[in-house]
Amino acid sequence: MQIDAHQHYWNPERGDYGWLTPDLAPLYRTFRPADLAPLREKAGVAQTVVVQAAPTVEETRYLLELARNEASIAGVVGWVPMLDADAPALIEALAREPKFKGVRPMLQDLPDDNWIANPALKPAVDALIANDLAFDALIFTRHVDALETFIKRFSQLRIVVDHGAKPAIRDGSAGWHAWAEGITRLAQSPHVHCKLSGLATEAAQGWTEATLRPYVDHLLAAFGPKRLMWGSDWPVLNLNGDYLLWHSIATLLLAQLSDAERDDIFGGNAAAFYRL
Repeated sequence: MQIDAHQHYWNPERGDYGWLTPDLAPLYRTFRPADLAPLREKAGVAQTVVVQAAPTVEETRYLLELARNEASIAGVVGWVPMLDADAPALIEALAREPKFKGVRPMLQDLPDDNWIANPALKPAVDALIANDLAFDALIFTRHVDALETFIKRFSQLRIVVDHGAKPAIRDGSAGWHAWAEGITRLAQSPHVHCKLSGLATEAAQGWTEATLRPYVDHLLAAFGPKRLMWGSDWPVLNLNGDYLLWHSIATLLLAQLSDAERDDIFGGNAAAFYRL
């Protein structure tokens, strides 16, 4: 069964998506399961993991409410205030929701690039581990050092790097070395996985299979087919691509793998990682 390991639903009228403004015209509307359904069906994707897009508990509850009545939502990755004193209790309460599978602080948007290395996160992380929940790391290359500290501190926590750490593909070779070296370092920890998602958004307009191949090849070499999971990042993907195009290009980019390895990347790994 194919599983999209990373997509979003939102309603701008809820008012807590600070980054989502009318300037982002293709995204500034409500996106719900019915909008994705025909695309999923054409691609053969049965279920998805819905990931938070606002740094509020209210949005997390909104997604969980959607998930209760939508069989295609296999899991929800939400947001919690991880440094708050009541974070462990909140995590435990959310973990009682069958489809609550993990948390994601929006690291790329925080003013402190070293936030994730703060040892005061330990009570919240201990609660994640105790409740068998996962952690999504939304980072750029500049966050690798701090994330590496976090990774080494919490070896029992399942961690996934979102969007291949968002390489600056549109800048060509300028940032390649630092990104590739950072990916290699992160992949050395066996409890760290990576999402094959978000790459089209980081590329220039008119990207092709050839544009993305070096990045996909490096992610595959670093993490292997057992620690990569395909995701669409829909509807953000609509800024520079579309669901069926990215699904087909990803299939071509992984054509050299065995059927079993592709099945893992297109669903099996997400099911195991998120305990779907």
